[in-house]
Amino acid sequence: MSDAAPDVFYPIVPDSHWLARIVPLGVRTVQLRVKEAGADEVRRQIAESLTIARQSGCQLIVNDYWREAIAMGADYIHLGQEDLAAADVGAIKAAGLRLGLSTHSEDELTRALAAAPDYVALGPIYETKLKAMAWAPQGLARVGQWKAMIGRMPLIAIGGITPERASSVVAAGAQSVAVITDFMSAPDPEVRVRAWLDWAACVRASVGTLP
Repeated sequence: MSDAAPDVFYPIVPDSHWLARIVPLGVRTVQLRVKEAGADEVRRQIAESLTIARQSGCQLIVNDYWREAIAMGADYIHLGQEDLAAADVGAIKAAGLRLGLSTHSEDELTRALAAAPDYVALGPIYETKLKAMAWAPQGLARVGQWKAMIGRMPLIAIGGITPERASSVVAAGAQSVAVITDFMSAPDPEVRVRAWLDWAACVRASVGTLP
């Protein structure tokens, strides 16, 4: 993968406190997904997260808040389908930000590809307990189908993925696995993240990238 592409292990966290916990462990890509916060708090979270990420050479992807991401100097934004419909994609690209987009169906993938994103995400791959989903689990065959349709563009898989399942997801065609519940709900999240990082190092080695 190029430097612009997310790392094979792509954790998602709700605030800068979580970034401070896991990024220094060696995380290379992380998404900040702040929920139900005012603009000032969002800007504060992004600023703190950028500082943490840059100190460790980690790629920060900001979820949803594209205006604040531009204002605070972030360089990567992730949008869901509803957010994509309301966003000014031209402004995002004019500001030099890279763009990732969520998809769950072929219609959504068509809309996403029309925006010329830097990656697309597909989910949920497996059943997830994080939130009630309108979409049934996609399964591994769908991962392969999506990859065939998007070609060289990175594909991020999300939803119910554990270290035990992750290699099969990558083998099916995903370049990265996005993870939330698996480590955040673990008895010791840092230990779980280290297990993920060990897995990621093995994947990178297997495809000939630098550890």
